[in-house]
Amino acid sequence: MYYLIKESLEECTIEEIKYSGSQYVALLTSEEWNKYRESFEMGIDMELDLSNIHNTKADVNYDSLTGTFCIPNRKNFYEEHKFAFALDEKGIVFIDDSGTAQKMVNAVRRTKKWRLPSLERFMYDFLEQIIRGDMKLMEQYDRQLDEMEYAILNEDADIASMKVNDIRSDIRDIKIHYEQLMDFAQTLEENENSFFKPENIRYFRLFANKIERLRDTSASVRDYTMQIRDLYKAQLDIKQNKIMTILTVVTTIFMPLTLIVGWYGMNFKYMPELDKPMAYPVIIVLSVLIVVFSLIFFKKKKWL
Repeated sequence: MYYLIKESLEECTIEEIKYSGSQYVALLTSEEWNKYRESFEMGIDMELDLSNIHNTKADVNYDSLTGTFCIPNRKNFYEEHKFAFALDEKGIVFIDDSGTAQKMVNAVRRTKKWRLPSLERFMYDFLEQIIRGDMKLMEQYDRQLDEMEYAILNEDADIASMKVNDIRSDIRDIKIHYEQLMDFAQTLEENENSFFKPENIRYFRLFANKIERLRDTSASVRDYTMQIRDLYKAQLDIKQNKIMTILTVVTTIFMPLTLIVGWYGMNFKYMPELDKPMAYPVIIVLSVLIVVFSLIFFKKKKWL
């Protein structure tokens, strides 16, 4: 697909790109790129392996700017959308076999109209599609962590099923992506090859500022996950301490009773009270009094 950058993106043919004089956007598959790349006169011989893309970056060449996008799927961070691009002062070509770039360009075409159309403004709107909805995603993670904190403090038995570590892993991945996007925006802003108009460089600076705010927000959410994890561990320690306290109390109560049992279980002939009729009831009452006294004592000490 080919588009001219005018008041909005206008679909055109490859011949119109050559002779219209307007800046353009082209979307090609890797096979189409290998077939038609000479038509764009960018002076690059770019051999593509779209499966070997691992990050988002921009590389400055002698008479072109090339690079790749590796965008985490916000619904499943184990998946990534990968495609490449090449641009000069005349326009930009996206090389994509997955259709991701086409969806993003369609969104720009559907929602944007420009009073002062330019390649820089299109790039800004295209890059915004990458981070669209990310602030809501951060707010969603923050709400989930609030719920987890409430559940931990209320000793919810289902806390083990909550995904603190999964959220932390997602935030780590997206934070790395933001850092790559910041480097990407800074490369565009440097404008080493003078492909962009100086008055339009502000679009890339504006995008970099947005990414910086998102990165700071993601860092705060990641710190929150650490706090939740520490709180969970602290609650587990408290539960274990309570269990140990109960076991200690029970052991302490039964120590004198065990002594009595051991003593009277020896059956010596001249053991005191062995031939007394009231000895057995007295021992029972004594054992009960020991238990009651121990419970009252531990209660006053707030060990129970």
